[in-house]
Amino acid sequence: MHELSKQFRFEAAHTLQRRIDAEPSRRIHGHSYRAEVVLRGEPDARSGMLIDLGYFARSISEVREALDHQFLDEIADLGPATLENLASWIWGRLEGDCPGLARVSVYRDSEGDTCSYFGPSRPGE
Repeated sequence: MHELSKQFRFEAAHTLQRRIDAEPSRRIHGHSYRAEVVLRGEPDARSGMLIDLGYFARSISEVREALDHQFLDEIADLGPATLENLASWIWGRLEGDCPGLARVSVYRDSEGDTCSYFGPSRPGE
């Protein structure tokens, strides 16, 4: 079993309704994010690869472009711009293009925050 991962960074702004430290979160503010996409599986016997890295990079680039320097509140299917929603949103954009998708993690390094999404549960897991 092999794991292959790729990281990307994006800058984005949002607002957030919170119960604690609420006032600063309600105002438009931004963060620097880092995301990691992990694939898991056995390499193809012919190519020796889980996925062609060029294809992997292209798929991730499309997701990055959808998030980078955007106002996350305006992404219709994201919901509130939490780390949890970002991780599952990225998963949803990649699951059809990236076989063996195993984990998506979103990091806000300046605060030491991380959220990982492992996809929907499957019967028998």
